[in-house]
Amino acid sequence: MSKHRNPQAEQMADESMVRNLRAQAEAIWPQEQSLLARYGRPTHIADIGCGSGEITSRLAAVYPQAQIVGVDILESSAAYARRVHAALAPRVQFEQGDAFELRFGNAQFDLVVCRHMTQAVPEPEKVISELIRICKPGGWVHVLSEDYGMLHMPAGAVDPDRLWHEGVIEFTRRTHTDARIGRRTWAIMNDLGVQDLHVDYVVVDTLRVARETFATIIQAWRDGYTEVLAENSKLSIDEVRALFDQAIASILDPRQYVVWHIPVISGRKAG
Repeated sequence: MSKHRNPQAEQMADESMVRNLRAQAEAIWPQEQSLLARYGRPTHIADIGCGSGEITSRLAAVYPQAQIVGVDILESSAAYARRVHAALAPRVQFEQGDAFELRFGNAQFDLVVCRHMTQAVPEPEKVISELIRICKPGGWVHVLSEDYGMLHMPAGAVDPDRLWHEGVIEFTRRTHTDARIGRRTWAIMNDLGVQDLHVDYVVVDTLRVARETFATIIQAWRDGYTEVLAENSKLSIDEVRALFDQAIASILDPRQYVVWHIPVISGRKAG
């Protein structure tokens, strides 16, 4: 994948992303896994944009009968996943691949999963089309599609709303990606002919998720994205850091409530 197709390559390769994906899995998976009941017993699963393999390994535990392949654009991420989850081989494989041009033939998988990726790529319609292409007729496509307009936290010395709207959303606009893709993903999948579409929400908040886990997600974003957000928005680097720190402080403050709604869109490929 070219820089044009992967504008966040540097951030995705940073060590902070491993911390981020681990914390996101701890926060999100307990709610998300209940959605898997509608998918039956798939025997061939693809996890596209698998990163460090956090969810690939959890899918392997839920579906012990399934052959699973995790694909990530970064060979460093695929290599990390192979090393950390070596005990799952050969049933679970990890490989480098381009989500815009997957090497798999048509209709190979009963379940195709894609998480935390649609907001990071331009032309997400093309990626979602690839997910559908490799899915078998009657199989399921499961897309966790982030939306940074759905993070809500109280203002303090500074207002964290500025971070998401003036920083993150502006950064993705300048890199031809969409930080609010979560609210568009249902329409994209519907236009591509996916049937039986569902929209479910994982609620990451300070009641359902340990405050320390939630804070770790934001801390990892701060560590990996502060400089690039300042370079690609009107916010200064000090403002970006202060806004991240305010968000983290709100999450860790037992007197405050913070919430992130995360859309999960799923549907069946027409048979």
